Parts: sequence; structure tokens; C-alpha cells
Amino acid sequence: MLQPVLNFLGLASVVNVFKVPELRTKILFTLAMLAVYRIGFWIPLPGVDQALLIQHFQDAGETAFGRVASYVAVFSGGSFGQSTIFGLGIMPYITAAIIMQLVGSVSQTIKKLREEGPTGQAKIQDWTRRLTVGLCLIQAIMWLSYINQAGLVEPQWRGNTVWYLMGVTAMTAGTVFLMWIGEQIDRFGIGNGASMIIMAGILAEMPGAIGWVIGNFEPGVDGKLDFMSLILLLGGFVLVCGGAVLITVAQRRIPVQQAKHTRGRKVVGGQRSYLPLRVNHGGVMPIIFASSLMLFPSVIFSAINENVQRIGTGGFWPLLTQWMSDNFQMGEFMYVMFYIVLVYFFSYFWITVQFNPEEMSKQLRDHGSFIPGLRPGPRTAEYLETVMERITFVGAAALAVIAVLPMIVNRSLNIDFRVAQFLGGTGLLIVVAVSLDFLQRVEANLMMRNYAGFLGGQDDGKAKRIRGPRG
Repeated sequence: MLQPVLNFLGLASVVNVFKVPELRTKILFTLAMLAVYRIGFWIPLPGVDQALLIQHFQDAGETAFGRVASYVAVFSGGSFGQSTIFGLGIMPYITAAIIMQLVGSVSQTIKKLREEGPTGQAKIQDWTRRLTVGLCLIQAIMWLSYINQAGLVEPQWRGNTVWYLMGVTAMTAGTVFLMWIGEQIDRFGIGNGASMIIMAGILAEMPGAIGWVIGNFEPGVDGKLDFMSLILLLGGFVLVCGGAVLITVAQRRIPVQQAKHTRGRKVVGGQRSYLPLRVNHGGVMPIIFASSLMLFPSVIFSAINENVQRIGTGGFWPLLTQWMSDNFQMGEFMYVMFYIVLVYFFSYFWITVQFNPEEMSKQLRDHGSFIPGLRPGPRTAEYLETVMERITFVGAAALAVIAVLPMIVNRSLNIDFRVAQFLGGTGLLIVVAVSLDFLQRVEANLMMRNYAGFLGGQDDGKAKRIRGPRG
């Protein structure tokens, strides 16, 4: 009786998820681990004056340091307006994984370990954990030193060595615990653990953004949102989400022909398939690298300008520093132009590091496959490299548009950045990519047990499937 109603509402697939005991257990385990993460995020760091800290970051606002804190907060899972044991978030682990990935492209030792299979991967993972602890120690000391110098520590603990040891230990242990939670989700849950933690932190900001929109919705009042502004915001959110999904799953499919083999009196092989090349091969990494680098000019030029203005030097120098400080603020024309250039640069840098056309051509040849019209070997590698360079140009353009959209909305429409960040940028791309990957894994489990996927169809495992970031 309920089945037609569920089918009409599109909830049949959701109900099917909880019909499979194994899948239900994985999803509930994942949700429980994410709940532990969010609960731990509210455990304060001992000795920090939380009231002064909140006031300090409210005063920072649109300053260079305030923007740095807002950007880092995307990955730490909340605002730096509160210092907690999970204050560093999962970012040190992500940074360590990226460093190992980049070093692995030039280090023969790591390349050999990767070829060893699970044993080698386990050793690389162990090195990544050790590097994570080192990064945690450095970042925790820098953060504690900053809040100590800013007078945000309770008087009895200021400059106290015991407090430094306690704070560094607590923040390092917090990140290591988050790393453990991510690995447990990988093993016993569903989805990529570290990515799920980052997504949970980003989505935790959504209630605040919705609250800002509700609080500023006053039609007829200058400087407030009216009906048209609200419609534009909602429509922009839907369009940008659709564009982010499109750029995440977009592929260029290269036709591949398998060679025919004669075995006795039978001819086998000869099947046609395709080689998927992702348009956005670098994912969110180009935006992360570009955003990280663009923080430095903003902070450095602002600091130089403040010192020059305080000294009161005359002549051309104060005008130059003022111009540099103003034009390298987030959302200004010079900032946006350099940001777009860096997105393009890192998009091509990432495919240079991660995409190996020679190795791909060799694998095709070893498996008896070839691209029609091209000879196996160097000619195939050259063709794959050319195609990847062309589609990367399109992918980088789409990334650049999504990356700069929150800045433009924030500047031109005077929309709070907490709301604008959901109209593009790093956070939105991460949420889209992780959500698609999660849904694809859940759907694969459903269809393996002959249930319909999320796109509908009969419960025979042959329905249309969601295309995730991995194809």
C-alpha cells in the first residue's frame, strides 16, 4: 500500500537503504562517528579565554587575518572564534597526504612501495601518519603562540610552559583522533573518512548562513534582502550546485579497441570500450593551492602598509603600499585576476604530477588494446597528453568561475561571506564531490543486491546509476 506513495515521493530508494542490514550498519556507523566529531568540536582548550577569543575574531572581520581564519575554518570544521581540542581539524592529515602524493611523483622509493601493493601502501600510510603528527606540533605551537601574544589566554596561564605542553598535546591528540575516526569510517563505514569529516564541518556552517538570510529578509528596507534578492540567492545556489556537479562528473571518453586473438577455432576479444578522462582532473586541489597562496600577498601587503602608515614616511612609498594593500584584498580586481591565473597554473601542474600518458599508453599496449587510428606507444601517449591539456583548459575555466563567484557575490551584493561561500568556492566543490562519491557507493551496494538505484527503476539492479567523481 505504501510502495506507490514512496515511489511517487522518490523515497523508495531511501527505504531500500535501510532494508539491507550491512548497508544500514555502515551508514549508522558513519553517522555515529561524525556525531562524535561534532561533539568533540565543542570541548574547549583549557586556559583559553573563550569570550575574549570570540570578540577578537569578531573585531578581525574583513581584515587579512580574519580572511585567513575564515579560509582555514573551512577545513577545521567551524569558526576560530572558539579554541577547542579539534581546533586544527583534519587539515594536517590532508596536508600530509598531499605532500606524500607530490613527493611520490618524484621519489623512486615511494614509487617502488606503491608497486608492492597493500604492504607498500601500509608503509606509506604509516609515513603519512608520522608526518601528520609533525605538522600538528608545528601548527599547534604557532596557534598557541598567537593567542598568547594577543592576550587571549587566562592570566594565570600566560607564558606558562605547562600550558603550552598541555595545549600542544591536546590539539595534536585531537587531530590524531580525527585521523583515527576517518580511518574507521574507511574500514567500517561508507565513504572516504577524511572527506566526510571535512564535509560535516562545512555543512555545520549552513544553519548560520540560513539564519543570516532569515534575519536580513526585510522587504522594503534599504540594505536588507527583498523577495527578488531571495529568489536570486536560491536560484544562484541551485545553478551553482548543478554546475559543480557537472564539472565534477564531466568526462572526455576516448574510444578504445581491444585486439582480436585466435584461440583454436575461436576468435576472442575485439570489444570496444572507452577510456574516461576527467575534465576536472585535479578536483578541488587547484582551488586549495591557489587560495592558500593568495592569502600571503593579502597579509603581507596589509602588514607592510600598516607599518609604513604608522611610521609616517612621505613620498611615493606610502601610496604604493596603500595601493597594493587595497588591490590585493579578497574580491578586488587584481586579487581575482591573480587568483584565476593561479587556478589555471595549478590545474596544469596537477595533471603534470598525477597524469602519466606514457604509463597509460604502456598499459593499453600490454593489455592488447589501442586507440583506433593511432599506433600504440609514443603516438598514443602524445594524443592522450594533447586531449588532457585541452579539456583541462575548460575544466580550469569552470573551476575559476566557481572559485571567484563567492567573492563577487560578497562584494557586489553585500552578502555575508557565510552565505556567499555556499554559492561556489572550495567548500561547495568539496561537498558536491564527497556527496556524489557517498551516493555512488550507497547505490552500488543497493544494485549489488538487486535493488533500484537513486535514479529509479525496477528492483533488478539494472536501473540508471549516479555518476560520481570517479566515473
